Amino acid sequence: MSSSTPGPQQGPYDAEANPYATPTPPAQPPQYPAQPPQYPGAGYPAAPPVYPGAAGTPMHMNNGMGTAALVCGIVGLVCGITYFLWVFAIILGILAIIFGAVGKGKVGRGEANNGGSATAGLVCGIIGMVLPAIYLAALDAALDSIF
Repeated sequence: MSSSTPGPQQGPYDAEANPYATPTPPAQPPQYPAQPPQYPGAGYPAAPPVYPGAAGTPMHMNNGMGTAALVCGIVGLVCGITYFLWVFAIILGILAIIFGAVGKGKVGRGEANNGGSATAGLVCGIIGMVLPAIYLAALDAALDSIF
């Protein structure tokens, strides 16, 4: 059974017969539009020079200790007034005193700028610790007079 198609015989490696063959390059490369002329000074301006020792971003203040002292002092003061929460008042008062002292030290070094909050937390912490002591002393005196 021979092939009865007229014409030249095509081999298995013929470019026209193989659809996966490498395409033949075009006779002339494609023409691109001309580049517009470059003008001096076009585009973004240059960045200013950076000098050593120049001022950068301002220093970030660490106001966390003064704020923590104020929060612990106020909550400790409220717990101290309620009498039944005197244990929490003492714990929060101690924390407020510590945070207030550290916060005032940071204000003195220029690392923080909330000295008023640190002082208020320190004072509230001291009062929050003194109130339960007064309650306990009054309770002890009342119990001694009864028994």
